[in-house]
Amino acid sequence: MHLGIDAATLDIRAIEVTTNAIGDAPTLPDLLAQIPQDEQILSVGGDGAYDTRACHAAIAERGAEAVIPVRRNGQPWTKDGPGVDARNEALRATKRLGRAIWKKWSGYHRRSLVETKMHCFKLLSQRVVARTFDRQITELKVRAAILNRFSKMGTPITVRIA
Repeated sequence: MHLGIDAATLDIRAIEVTTNAIGDAPTLPDLLAQIPQDEQILSVGGDGAYDTRACHAAIAERGAEAVIPVRRNGQPWTKDGPGVDARNEALRATKRLGRAIWKKWSGYHRRSLVETKMHCFKLLSQRVVARTFDRQITELKVRAAILNRFSKMGTPITVRIA
């Protein structure tokens, strides 16, 4: 199960259900495709598993900033595709500043909010009732919509009085 979550609202915006044989990186373009083209995406974050050419290209095509740490053994990429410059700049910044400072500077820490939302979704979806794969996908999408509604109901609205 792969989720696309809006870090500002914590709404689940995209969901992709795959078998265990499919990793995180191959699903990112499909997740981004579920968000309408007329909606602007400012940044896309993920862990080092998303440090692939395909992921950086998909993020660049949407005009978003990639907030993905370069893998520990990462090397500069040759300039032959979209997103390469941004990825190489992240590599240079990580080497110059260190990984901890890059994470603070880039806003990578926002991922913890998204990970918390993913944990909530996994708790809600521990036991899938449907038996066929297609019905399981439908069931998980319905559960995502329910979780989004619960999140809106439980989010306080704070108004400054004075």
